[in-house]
Order: sequence, then structure tokens, then C-alpha cells
Amino acid sequence: MSTGPGAERFDERRLLVALFGAGTAAFAQLYAPQSVLPDAARELATSASATALLVSAATLGLAVGVLPWAWVADRVGRVRAMTFAMLGATAVGLAIPFAPTFGLMVAGRAAEGLLVAGVPAVAMAYLTETLIDAGAASAVPRAAGTYVAGTSMGGLLGRLVAGGVAELFGWRAGVGAVAVACLVATLVFIWLAPRDRTPSKDRTPSKDRTPSEDEVPDGGRAGRLKVLLSPRLLALDAQGLLLMGGFVAVYNYLGFRLADEPFGLSSGVVSLVFLAYLAGTWSSARTGRLVVRHGRRRVLIVSTGVMAGGVAATLSAWLPLVLVGLVVLTAGFFGAHAVASGWTPVAAPGARTQAAAVYNLAYYAGSSVFGWLGGVGFALAGWPGTVGMVLALVAVAMRLATAVLRD
Repeated sequence: MSTGPGAERFDERRLLVALFGAGTAAFAQLYAPQSVLPDAARELATSASATALLVSAATLGLAVGVLPWAWVADRVGRVRAMTFAMLGATAVGLAIPFAPTFGLMVAGRAAEGLLVAGVPAVAMAYLTETLIDAGAASAVPRAAGTYVAGTSMGGLLGRLVAGGVAELFGWRAGVGAVAVACLVATLVFIWLAPRDRTPSKDRTPSKDRTPSEDEVPDGGRAGRLKVLLSPRLLALDAQGLLLMGGFVAVYNYLGFRLADEPFGLSSGVVSLVFLAYLAGTWSSARTGRLVVRHGRRRVLIVSTGVMAGGVAATLSAWLPLVLVGLVVLTAGFFGAHAVASGWTPVAAPGARTQAAAVYNLAYYAGSSVFGWLGGVGFALAGWPGTVGMVLALVAVAMRLATAVLRD
């Protein structure tokens, strides 16, 4: 990095804009089909839970891919790994709308997720390490929140573009349009991202911080494994697994509920519901300041409670209250995710890339498994069945955070 206060500030802004672009590119295409699932189900003659595989297959591919991508990044460099990942995912995303069968679409979405995994597997460790190397460790919580805000904006962009274009040209065109937008965001990342050291290796903890005993590896692979299996990291991984699973379940199946009576909304109008993602953009960006003031544990627990309240509100048959509930649960979820994902690499200074990768493995495994299981609850008991499952997941996550995590 350049030297001097002004240059450091410039480099930090450049890093944040680049990672905002990466988050947008990755998550727009990951969740693009979510707003058009009812349309896809009608055209393909598939059930709600089967059609949701267009989302779950991608997140499962991502869950499988995070650890291999972490390994690749340690050898070729984090920026290079993310660049390859985004370009490959975009190429697959452009091809998926032309797939002739549902099976090929699901397979393509799994491959797309496997490629997209290169971004979340690496981004948080890259961000943390770059700022610590620049002597700006205090900026990590704010920067982590900004990156998560980019992921929420990507999710919003993907759903809005897919739903809006689908209203005019069909759901396949909507998904393809998102891939084109992701190519633009990828080019922004390539242009702006500060170069990392190649190959990338986890450094030792910064001089101004004394890590606790369970954070310091005792050497080599055994030491890293000890760090990754520490109670604190396992509890943080559980936050990603449970909260993301519940969050995706809500967004996967709420569209089916809103398309049916008593609401009867069209796909274009349903896609506007995803504007609730702006609440996640706001909360994740604000989380860093709240963490500095109140501590990570408290902000995580409060955010999880906010998510639970929002989920419960979606049980209402009054559309305005359902929408308010969606906004509240989205704000709560992204606040909790910004804390947990940003806390993970900080809690593992000797294994940042691996810790971030394991968190993302849990995060997207939750999205795949519980995102699909929410449809089983929907089939058995309607929307209350999905909500009941989500609230149970949130309750377990909150209990673990309360019992295990300490600042």
C-alpha cells in the first residue's frame, strides 16, 4: 500500500468499493432466481420445494466450494482467486437461461455456486489482513459491515432485476439480465482491488493485540485445527448455519405465499418486496459503529432478537404488517451476520482464511438445508410451518451466542 495518511485513507476507500463490487457480483447471481420461483414453477410444472432447488443447489455448491477456494487463494493470491471465481460464475450464469431441462438448470446452478464460493471464502480474510497490514485494524468492524452491505445490495439487485425483467420478457430473461449486471460489478472489482501478497499466508497477530490462549495455534495444521474447533469459532459458525438457514427459508417461500390468496401479487410486484434488503444494507453498514460502542456479543444477540420479531410479524394476514416484518427480520439478520462474519477472522489470527471459509461453509450449508426444509414446513402446515421452523433456528442461535461467546 502507499504510505502517508491521505494515501491510506484513499486505499481504504478503494478496498471498500472493490469489495462492495465483489459482494454485489457474487450475491446478485446467487439469489437471482428467488424472486421468480413462482413463475419458474408454473413453466416447469414443479412444486415449490423442488423449484427452490434453483436457489438451494447454488448455495450448496457454494458451501462445498469455500474450503477449496480458501486453499487456492493461499497459493495464487486472494485477489486473483476472487477474480477467477467471479468471471467463471458469470459465464455459467449467462448460460443457465438457455438450459433445456430443469435438471440441467439445477446442475448449472450448483456449478455457479461452486464458482461464486471464491468470493465469500476469501473476501473477509482479505479485507481483515489488508487493513491490519496497513495499520488500520480498528477499521475492520466498519469495513466488514460495508462488505456485508455489498452482499445485501447484490442480493437485492439480483432479485429486483430478475423480477422486473421477468414481468416483461419471462423469468429466464430475468436471470440472464442479472448475469450481465454481475459482469459489470466484477470489472469494478478487478479495476479497484488493491493487490495482495502472492501467495497469501496468514500472518501473526498484530502487535497491539494479545490473543487469548484458544486463538493461538500451537504450530502447523494441528494448531490451525485447534483454532477452528475452539468453542468460540464453533459458536460463530453456528450463527451462520442457523440464522442464514432461517433467513433463506423466509425469502424462498414468502413469494409463494404472496402470489396466492389473500394477496395475489404478480411476480413483478413480489420482486419489489425484496426492497426490504435495503434494511440489511443499512443495518450491516451501521453494525461496525455499534460494535465499537457496545461490543460484538451484545450487538449479535440484539440483532438476533430483532430478526425473531420480524419473522413472527410475517404471520399476519395484513400485507403492510407482513412487509414491516420482512424489513425488520432482514435488518436483524444482516446485523447479526455482519458481527459474526467479521468476528470470525479476528478470533483466528493464525488461520484467518480457513476460519472464514469454515464460517461460510456453515453459512451456506444452512442456506441449502434449511432453505429447502422450510418448503417441507410450508407443504405440511402452510406459512406457519415455515415460520415455526425459522423461529426454532433463531432461538438455538441466540442461546449459543449467550452461553458461549464473549468479547
